[in-house]
Amino acid sequence: MNSIIRKSVLGVAGLAFAGGLVGGPVAAVQAAPVTGPVSAVVVQESGADMGKLLPRGEPAGQSRIGLNEEQVANTKAIIAATKKAGMDERAAVVAIATALQESKLENLGHLGDRNDHDSQGLFQQRPSSGWGTVEQITDPEYSTLAFLKGLKQVDGWEEMPLTKAAQTVQVSAFPNHYAQWEKQAADLVAEHWKS
Repeated sequence: MNSIIRKSVLGVAGLAFAGGLVGGPVAAVQAAPVTGPVSAVVVQESGADMGKLLPRGEPAGQSRIGLNEEQVANTKAIIAATKKAGMDERAAVVAIATALQESKLENLGHLGDRNDHDSQGLFQQRPSSGWGTVEQITDPEYSTLAFLKGLKQVDGWEEMPLTKAAQTVQVSAFPNHYAQWEKQAADLVAEHWKS
């Protein structure tokens, strides 16, 4: 597993709802890039259409982390919520890449002094910004549905680069960091979408 360096940063994430603007901050996390065919077997076995999951091809500068049982369970919860929202595999890729950047797919509670404002959960959403209660935003289904509600409101999100779609919802201080997780997110969707 790659070593992970976490640092909280002051960021602002936004999500436009009918009633106004709500948001949550971003926790920037960096991981060392992985080289080699780490996910080739998963993609071949899944039969997934990688052209649909990665419509712009595999981006340069990808990062990858090993996942534990909790992170895999959270991946599956994001996929289930995406299906519940009536959205496709590409929406799941955007959501999982966002959660990889925000929390490394860990359902984070309040981190005390290391916390970025009151950010919590998979997407680092903020109760004080209207994302929901602490109980809601730390529920993987609720937080995913809240993220996807914002994504649906981004006109043309399906055609834009993943990092731009995620950034439009999250409004991160580090808008380009989502892109580094696109390949791993696509591989996870390819592996778990039909399970």
